[in-house]
Amino acid sequence: MDQVWMQKAIELAKLGQYSTRPNPNVGCVIVKDGTLVGEGFHPQAGQPHAEVFAMRQAGESAKGATAYVTLEPCAHYGRTPPCAKGLVEAGVAKVVVACADPNPLVSGKGVDILRQAGIVVETGVCEQQAAQLNLGFLKAMAIGIPYVRLKVASSLDGRTAMASGESKWITGTESRQDVQHWRAISGAVITGIETILADDPQLNVRSLAHVDLEKVVQPKRVILDRKGRLPLTAQVLKHPETVMIMGPFREELAELGVVQLEIQPLKDLLRTLKDFQIYDVLVEAGATLSTAFLQEKLVDELISYVAPTFLGQSARPMFNAEFEKMAQQLRFMLKDVHQFGDDIRLRLLPAQESV
Repeated sequence: MDQVWMQKAIELAKLGQYSTRPNPNVGCVIVKDGTLVGEGFHPQAGQPHAEVFAMRQAGESAKGATAYVTLEPCAHYGRTPPCAKGLVEAGVAKVVVACADPNPLVSGKGVDILRQAGIVVETGVCEQQAAQLNLGFLKAMAIGIPYVRLKVASSLDGRTAMASGESKWITGTESRQDVQHWRAISGAVITGIETILADDPQLNVRSLAHVDLEKVVQPKRVILDRKGRLPLTAQVLKHPETVMIMGPFREELAELGVVQLEIQPLKDLLRTLKDFQIYDVLVEAGATLSTAFLQEKLVDELISYVAPTFLGQSARPMFNAEFEKMAQQLRFMLKDVHQFGDDIRLRLLPAQESV
């Protein structure tokens, strides 16, 4: 039954997946005598945490009950009081935690507060499933670098655009709609200046099924523009407050409110983004930048949409790495496969890091 109730908490946590950034997604249920007496999820940074909503709903029924939480209850004062102390004050008898929180402000401290108060604590229930809710937060807090997803869309022969640069559209409407989800769970979308110049994309979230876009935290658009070529007419600059540019300083961009970053290696750029509380990154770029992320082993997950079409040998390839030996290959393991219309989506993990 612990797993059943934790699954309920995980489903609740998902309700905040587009709105909680930079905070993690968390769900909580409170159960007494086999009956659900309180539930909640964290909806937005600055609002109460999942445990608070669940305790409010449970009221006096929380005394002697069991709380199921997808992430270790916080132990510090931030915008809200520590949830671990709140659970103690509510009088719960047991707390079941899915994932430990690697945030140095919390790590182990929440569990310690509970145990010191005589509350029974069990950890690791449905841990892997709960971790999927917060891959970026967990990685960034543990090692200081965001979780990187690389998205590509290609033909059967591995091409992403015609030689002229024409690329609209290789994949179908359903695949492109699915991309909106990956943008919506990302703190930033990274692309290169060549993609901006060729396609003038917006790289924002414009459509999510059954979701109020007003509640979606839009990702930052991070553009790598080493020679300062971004035109002021680019669509991304319609909302300059969500744009970050790595390149030479430009006064006209500063006047628009664009965040300008110094030119730095990709790994250092990722560390910089973490300092801006960006924990999940989606790379949507051309072959050169995509290949650089892969070859520097910075990609945690490859999301590949494949359309049932051939574009021919003169079309542009997905990647431009040049390998001479099989030993140089970058191998992946399949996480899952899904069909969208006539397209398929492969989610892949680097073979050396997959579990």
